[in-house]
Amino acid sequence: MEKIITFGGGCFWCIEAVFQRLEGVLLAESGYINGHIKNPTYKQVCSGTTGHNEVVQVTYDSEKISLEELLEVFWTVHNPTTLNQQGADRGTQYRSGIYFQDALEESIIQQSLKNVGQALWDDPIVTEVKKAEVFYPAEQYHKDYYNRNDYAGYCQVVINPKLGKLRQKFSHKIKAEYSEGERKFQ
Repeated sequence: MEKIITFGGGCFWCIEAVFQRLEGVLLAESGYINGHIKNPTYKQVCSGTTGHNEVVQVTYDSEKISLEELLEVFWTVHNPTTLNQQGADRGTQYRSGIYFQDALEESIIQQSLKNVGQALWDDPIVTEVKKAEVFYPAEQYHKDYYNRNDYAGYCQVVINPKLGKLRQKFSHKIKAEYSEGERKFQ
């Protein structure tokens, strides 16, 4: 069954690269969510004044990968204990967040936060858990960013370590086309 969950974990290029590699993920689309203006641009969101979060909307086949598994990946590949920042990316648009569709998803998220997230991190988790509002896809040049620019400095320094964590802990969940032949991750 096709389902949607939306994750914010810093720059959407990072989260997109991670989730698009997972078996069962049909689409990982960068965009913006839960702000107060319609059709925001990247420049507007980066100003920190729109209330939006840079996110990746993940469309997945729940018969191939569960929400619980997606959440475990989420808790592992980013730092959910830093408020409004991931590494050098700072501002409310880079906050850790999970945006759900219904009460059942919210319950699963809260249970995962309690059982998995808190087991992985010593500091308190500051991840925003809210009902998904309108999702606005990011501009075309953001889509599939890592796969088109994997040699860029940002990709090498920031995204590769996240992909390394994915490989280290979830290699059994990586799609075949990504499991062989990719550059080695740090």
